[in-house]
Amino acid sequence: MLIRDLLSRTRPAISFEIFPPKPETPIETVFTTVAGLKELSPDFISVTYGAGGSSRDRTVEIASAVQNRWGLVALAHLTCMGSSPAEVEKVMEDLEGEGVCNVLAMRGDPRPEGGESHFHHASDLIRHIRRGHFRDFSLGAAAYPEGHPESASPEEDLVHLKEKVDAGADFLITQLFFDNEIFFRFMERIRSMGIAVPVMAGIMPVLNARQIGRIVSLCGASIPPRFARIMSRYEQTPEALAEAGMAYATEQIIDLLSWGADGIHLYTMNRPDVAKRIMESISTVRRTLNGGSPGN
Repeated sequence: MLIRDLLSRTRPAISFEIFPPKPETPIETVFTTVAGLKELSPDFISVTYGAGGSSRDRTVEIASAVQNRWGLVALAHLTCMGSSPAEVEKVMEDLEGEGVCNVLAMRGDPRPEGGESHFHHASDLIRHIRRGHFRDFSLGAAAYPEGHPESASPEEDLVHLKEKVDAGADFLITQLFFDNEIFFRFMERIRSMGIAVPVMAGIMPVLNARQIGRIVSLCGASIPPRFARIMSRYEQTPEALAEAGMAYATEQIIDLLSWGADGIHLYTMNRPDVAKRIMESISTVRRTLNGGSPGN
C-alpha cells in the first residue's frame, strides 16, 4: 500500500514512529515493539535512521519485517547527507526488493567521518529519486511548524518546504511541537502557498525531564507556559511526570483531530505501552470522527 493512496482515503490517519536499536543491541528488541504496536492497528509505521545513517541496514530489515512479517504498511526513513547517488540507489533497491515502497526522504545529519556530499537538501534527494526508476515509490518529507533550526527565518524554511513538495513529496510529517496554535498557523501559511499534500502532525509524549532539554536542543520546539508548568510541577516525581506527559499529548491529539488534522504521527520512543494508553484515551473520538457512534 502506497501511503499517498492510503492518505487519499483515510483521514485522519494514525502512524507510529520507531527507531532501530543500537548496533550492539539485538534487533529482536524492536520486534517486540512492533508486535505491541500492531495491536493498535496503525495506518503505517515509520522506521528511522540512526545518526549519520548509522543504522541504514537495520532500517531496511525492520521496515521489511513491519511489512512482511506483521502485515503493516512500512515507511522507511532515508537520509542523504554524505551519501553518493549509488549509495542512495542501493538502499532504494534493497527496500524495493523487500516490497517496501514508502520512503521519508530527509537530508539527515553529516556523517561522523565527514566527506563530500552529492546531496545538500532533502529536495535534492526527492528530485533524484523521482528522476530515477523509483517513480512508483510514495515519498514523504519532513516539515517544521516552528522552522528548521538551521533556517535563517521561518519564511526561508517554508520556501524549502515548497521545494520538497514541488520536487515530488506526496505527504509531509511534522517535527514534534507542544503548542497546537503554532501548527494551525503553519497549516494556514502552507495552504496559502499552494502546498496541498496531506500533513501528519508529529506528537511526542514527554515521559521524563531529560527529554525536554534534548528536544529543545535538537529541534528547537518551544515550550508553552502551560506545558512548562506541568513539567516543573512533576519533574521530581517520575511517575507523575510520565502520567502528565501522556495526558498532555492526548489533549493535543484530541484538539488536532477536532480541528481537522489529516493525521497524527506519534513518536513512540519504542514504547508500545505508551502508545496503547494514548490510543485507548482517544478511541471514542476516533470512532466518532470515522462515522461511528460512541456506543459502537
